[in-house]
Amino acid sequence: MKSILKTVTSIFPIAVLLIMMQCKPMPNSSSADQKTITIASQTVDCAEVAPMKCLQVKEKETDQWENFYSNIEGFTYEPGFEYELKVKTEKIENPPMDGSSIKYTLIKQVSKTKK
Repeated sequence: MKSILKTVTSIFPIAVLLIMMQCKPMPNSSSADQKTITIASQTVDCAEVAPMKCLQVKEKETDQWENFYSNIEGFTYEPGFEYELKVKTEKIENPPMDGSSIKYTLIKQVSKTKK
């Protein structure tokens, strides 16, 4: 009986360690966030690496419009409409040198208003 107990007590920590190594960490809630943004009805000329057209965005009604250099995955912009979108933002671990460090993904189009 002592032999079995000794074997179990010596194997148990190793088994626990192996099980723990197989577990994947839970996604970090701070690396993903949700926000509501407003997209203006017109794009503007802007330049990142090269001249391009940028969306104009703001988070609050009282904010000033700001150039938006990224894409929103799942969203297709149509000129002449103002949008209110709920988006998920995720930090990109190793962003490209000329790209955003945040990935935007459409969760829901809250509204689309002709302007």
